[in-house]
Amino acid sequence: MAKPDMVMYEEEYQALQAIISRLQVDSASKVVFLVDKNGQQIAASGDVRSIDATSLASLTAGNVAATDGLAKLIGEKEFSLLFHEGEKDNLHISIVGKRGILVVIFDQTSSLALVRLRVKRASRDLQEIFEKVEARAQASSTDTSNFESPFSEITDEDIDKLFGD
Repeated sequence: MAKPDMVMYEEEYQALQAIISRLQVDSASKVVFLVDKNGQQIAASGDVRSIDATSLASLTAGNVAATDGLAKLIGEKEFSLLFHEGEKDNLHISIVGKRGILVVIFDQTSSLALVRLRVKRASRDLQEIFEKVEARAQASSTDTSNFESPFSEITDEDIDKLFGD
């Protein structure tokens, strides 16, 4: 069964934003992004003006998808954490639930250990919100599945009669 579309209410978005803002401060990171697996930015915290957020979101989703392929090649279910170390900045990418990707950009003023510790707590909090959103989406898709279209009773014969064929 396909996953229902994720529709988020303002209160849920504000809760996500608060979690990643706290993560950005607690981990002493420069920027934190929350992205969905389709490459769309959900929320951000920190100095986001210096980064092309759209490109970062789509490239991160592509990176996660490619890494999922690598994991399957060697018999793993997935790699839930990616780390890229640069000269100035580092990138910590982790999968949150089945829908989200948490991206933390940090430099030498922080450490990988601190980022991993803070991401672990934030991921649990984010997962709870995603589960609420998904549960609501499942409930609403079940409600609409009982809806019967007024056109469901129209047959091909009715259409032929209408158009004179």
